[in-house]
Amino acid sequence: MTADARARRFRAYRKGHWSERAAAVALMVKGYRIVARRHRTKLGEIDLIARKGDLVAIVEVKARRTLAEAMEAIGGQSERRIEAAADLWLARQPDYVRLSVRFDMVAVLPWRWPVHVENAFQGRW
Repeated sequence: MTADARARRFRAYRKGHWSERAAAVALMVKGYRIVARRHRTKLGEIDLIARKGDLVAIVEVKARRTLAEAMEAIGGQSERRIEAAADLWLARQPDYVRLSVRFDMVAVLPWRWPVHVENAFQGRW
């Protein structure tokens, strides 16, 4: 890997962390409690897991120039990966039976407050 490629990769990594922090703040302002960040499983990663009462929001964070670009960035393969990781996380929760699950997205756009899109895609629930 060239030095230029490493530098680009590092900038993207830092932007991803910053975007996830911004998304977490936006959700907390709306009354959500962040219970996990960058939750990794053998099946995939969930950017943020937020709770508001019995509602669990599985949140994908996308930093893009426009909301449309952010929405398009979540493809079918991403959805399946997120759902599989969510299944594993939910199975470990003691109050699993009373939880409602929703798959959301937070779009982090330049010079704007992060946009929270509820039900960005439908899981199997």
